[in-house]
Amino acid sequence: MAQWTDKVKAAASKRQQTMLLWLVRQDRQYSHASTRFMMLAWVGCIALPLYYAVWTWWFPQEFESLPLRLLGAALCLPAVWSREPFPPKVMPAYIFLSVTYVLPFFFTFMYLMNHGAAVWTQSLLIGLIVLFHFHTLWALCSYLAGTALACLAFALVDDPAFLLSPAVLEQLPLYGFTMLVVSIAKIGRRVLAQEKLAGMAHGLAAVSHELRTPLVTIDANARGINRRLGKPGLPGEADWHAMSEAMARIQFEVRHMNHMIDLFLLSATAVNQQLEANEYVSMADVVESVIRRYPFASNSQRTAVSIDLRADFSFAGRYELSVVIVLNLLRNSLKALHRAGKGRIRIIVDGARQTPRLLFIDTGCGIAPSQLPLVFDRFYSYPPSSGSGIGLALCKEIMGAWNANIRLTSRENGYTMFVLEFPRIHLAESASALAA
Repeated sequence: MAQWTDKVKAAASKRQQTMLLWLVRQDRQYSHASTRFMMLAWVGCIALPLYYAVWTWWFPQEFESLPLRLLGAALCLPAVWSREPFPPKVMPAYIFLSVTYVLPFFFTFMYLMNHGAAVWTQSLLIGLIVLFHFHTLWALCSYLAGTALACLAFALVDDPAFLLSPAVLEQLPLYGFTMLVVSIAKIGRRVLAQEKLAGMAHGLAAVSHELRTPLVTIDANARGINRRLGKPGLPGEADWHAMSEAMARIQFEVRHMNHMIDLFLLSATAVNQQLEANEYVSMADVVESVIRRYPFASNSQRTAVSIDLRADFSFAGRYELSVVIVLNLLRNSLKALHRAGKGRIRIIVDGARQTPRLLFIDTGCGIAPSQLPLVFDRFYSYPPSSGSGIGLALCKEIMGAWNANIRLTSRENGYTMFVLEFPRIHLAESASALAA
């Protein structure tokens, strides 16, 4: 009996959540319609009376009606004076009535009374485009109601046979196509907005993952230091040693977070940033600088990295961005060693070849063949919890801006090798650039 009661309560709660979500969506749709109508009301209050003068005196039409225009302006006037001129329960009906009168009814009736004149054919088309910028189903109901009333009103004051004349019927496919295209365009914009939000959510998830782990480590080490300091008596040698190690780990995590923040900012602005080469950079200088600056977690981690300087070479690039590339490759290799619990990293600077290159080789966990084509995709990481997924994508983007190439070979549980190849710089070209 208790289980059945729990199921009933769960079902009721789920229904309440579904109803709440539906009400939220309806409220958003009403809010959007209210904002659009407020802008339309300003246009209606000005344009409806103004165009009476245009179509009466400047470019006379077969039929004009000042009372119909003034009624439309009167319907728009409350929304001009106040965003919420009526109680919330009345506002949706007021907006629907006003939009239906001003757009489908008025424009269709004027089109019919002017017997399909070119001016009103185009005016009706514009009115439908404006109408279907509201919610599609809502606009369709407004269109059907307003058009039906306009046709009925025309049949009462003019020849109903005109409603079935070729001048009217040949416009229907055009108007139908216009409504369809505007509706599809709105769907496309909505999908694009959802994709942008999904990308932002993915990026924020990556940021939170990358920063949460170091923050947990910092918190744990800070609590450990507090416990040591809270012990009675002066800290002993072992306490000072433990606190020194904790402070070193805190410093490492802070550097790591700063590096990740810089990486995210650089990746976010890479689209608008000029990445093209503007100087000649020594690869040996870059590699040695990165090894010197990198916050290795332990001495054993540092000794796992070796540099093989076969021949230095210079390349057209940017020093700071070169450091970003090598830092990312080193960080990825160290993570591969950590996951595998074994391995070494070998960095080879080989400028003696026809195509100068930098090799990054680690004997860590390797990469599965199915994952290799995805490694350079933005926000892709494997395993999913292993990183932000922006480092290698940024490296490839920078290398492409320098007319250089980065590629990858790997064997699962064996090795991973990144090959960075750069265009050779001729001595004459390098000398002239340095002289300039």
